[in-house]
Amino acid sequence: MWPWRWPYSVGRGLPSTAASAVARESAVVAEAVTGSHVLHIKGYSQTKGLGNGNFVRSSTFSLCGHRWYSHYYPDGDKADSADWISMFLLHDHTDDAVDVRARFKFSVLDSAGEPVPTFSGRSSLNTFSAIHPSWGFMNFVQRKALEESSYYTVGYYICRGCKSMADGTNTVGLGCIPSSGRTIALGCDITVPMDISTEPVAPPFVVVPPSDMQENFGRLLLAEAGMDVTFEVDGETFPAHRCVLAARSPVFMAELLGSMKEKAMNHIRVDDIEPAVFKAMVHYIYTDTLPELDMGDAFVITQHLLVAADRYGLERLKLMCEEKLCNDVDTSTVATTLALAEQHGCHGLKQACFKLLQLPSHLKLAMETDGFNDLMASCPSLIKELLGKAVAFH
Repeated sequence: MWPWRWPYSVGRGLPSTAASAVARESAVVAEAVTGSHVLHIKGYSQTKGLGNGNFVRSSTFSLCGHRWYSHYYPDGDKADSADWISMFLLHDHTDDAVDVRARFKFSVLDSAGEPVPTFSGRSSLNTFSAIHPSWGFMNFVQRKALEESSYYTVGYYICRGCKSMADGTNTVGLGCIPSSGRTIALGCDITVPMDISTEPVAPPFVVVPPSDMQENFGRLLLAEAGMDVTFEVDGETFPAHRCVLAARSPVFMAELLGSMKEKAMNHIRVDDIEPAVFKAMVHYIYTDTLPELDMGDAFVITQHLLVAADRYGLERLKLMCEEKLCNDVDTSTVATTLALAEQHGCHGLKQACFKLLQLPSHLKLAMETDGFNDLMASCPSLIKELLGKAVAFH
């Protein structure tokens, strides 16, 4: 019988997979219909000067089971958009009085018929109705930016779907539209959501359970089977497995399996660490979890556990402790925690302490603690940094 028993049951602090079961599943299916239309503006320069607020109506086109048309404002829709091209999509209600919910996207198209991201506008989900049949972009494309770009073509336009390129003297590709002036092409992509339904999802043929490695190692720790090294910490002894500790910690690897003197020792004394902290650290090494700690001692033990994690190269444990301290630090513990963060390179914890001390009332309470006096004596540069941040904040 080992002189010390691990107090943590397998069900506490360890993932359990014993009750895993295959649950029936269902899926919410949101279907949509999508279509595209291209509006060719041939002789673009001739459309400028039409006047602010005046538009050119496109022909009606059918997409997604509905009839649509667009309004092209070469000189902008309103006075605020006089330097812009405005584009609006309208739903044709002449033979369909049903309201339609739709998303749409207007884009200037390049020579390959692909949307130019910098000259595109995408809408949210809008409802086209008889009262509000039109949605669009008042500031769609700035005219100057478009005319100075390479997407403002001369002499011909290569349509969407035609990948060939030709100059004015050669035969243009199939589907290309020749023109006598500058040409731009505007794509309109429309998506109309359909009914949302729920349908069952067939269960998989094989269900792979989650890993239970942590649980198995936790049981190994509880059983104390095959342990080949014992640590003595302030009069208490802790049995363990050399290979497990070495696999998890580079420091234990060097001590237990390397060239250090502890390699030949079966009983190792550990100084400068409390038994409860060493116990919690070994629990983490076997289970990759933090043990449950008494509420009254949890914060202080977590502080010491962070130090132990840094000492033994357990980086994940160190970060877990740092996160817990960030969430639990208060004015009574902030001074000692700030000193701890500075000494062990915990930048996130340091910033959490500074944030807490931004309020003058918190700083006043913290300054009344013994820990703050110790901080002033041991880390004057940290106090200077703290005061600098407080001045900048206020």
